[in-house]
Amino acid sequence: MASLAAYLALERGRRVLAIDMDPQGQLGKVFGIETKRTRRSAIELLVDSTLGDPLDRPGPEQSGPFDPSRGESVGKLPLLKTRIPGLHLVVANKSLALFPAWEGGEVDPTARLESALRQAPELPGYDFVFFDAPPSFGPLTLNVLRAAEELVVPVPLTYLALDGCAELTRSVQTLRMRYGHSSLRITMVVPTFYRRTRLAHEVLDRLKARFPKEIAHTVVGFHVKIDEAQSRGLSIFEYAPGDRGARAMAALAEELELRGTAGGEVPA
Repeated sequence: MASLAAYLALERGRRVLAIDMDPQGQLGKVFGIETKRTRRSAIELLVDSTLGDPLDRPGPEQSGPFDPSRGESVGKLPLLKTRIPGLHLVVANKSLALFPAWEGGEVDPTARLESALRQAPELPGYDFVFFDAPPSFGPLTLNVLRAAEELVVPVPLTYLALDGCAELTRSVQTLRMRYGHSSLRITMVVPTFYRRTRLAHEVLDRLKARFPKEIAHTVVGFHVKIDEAQSRGLSIFEYAPGDRGARAMAALAEELELRGTAGGEVPA
């Protein structure tokens, strides 16, 4: 997801917001932001007690020269600038893992993210809003699915990954019925970690049969340059723009754009 967001902002001139809802906080790290040093994070979108006046008070990220390692706050939402023009982040840290403990007596805490974003004056200014959802299904993932309109699903070409993909499909159907979220849909299924093995081809064929319209045209292998770029806090397009990994991510981003998701909210 980080590479897609970076390409759309850097190469296509789109205004992109990427929201990390995974307590591991990896999204900020791959863009060179030290999430432990940021005062503001995604927990503010979920905990009512943090949504008042404290956001209007300047914090470490709001004063002094811009430091790309910690980001710069740019709005009432906990947005941080990145070194890529037009790309803003909401970073996550381990405080997100405590979210269930903050639920209190609320009947349904799974709509908090949707509610916070619906009230955010900054949101209409973005062409794309991406969410990075946790790998496990729980209150955080439900918040993401209720806030999103479209899903981009990376699927490793392994046998067990098919089970996870089937479970996600069932979850989408349940959300549509239980919460009346009829607009939620799977926009793109992205085959990843491709290897020239019989099993990989079998899994790919099954994905094509299950998702004939949603399957991405680009199949992503393992690209070491992407890992190298992330370890340096850079996008692949800044670090190695001519690499095969950069070309694959560019193709995916352009395909996503062509599928008409501009202005949509896409968890990946």
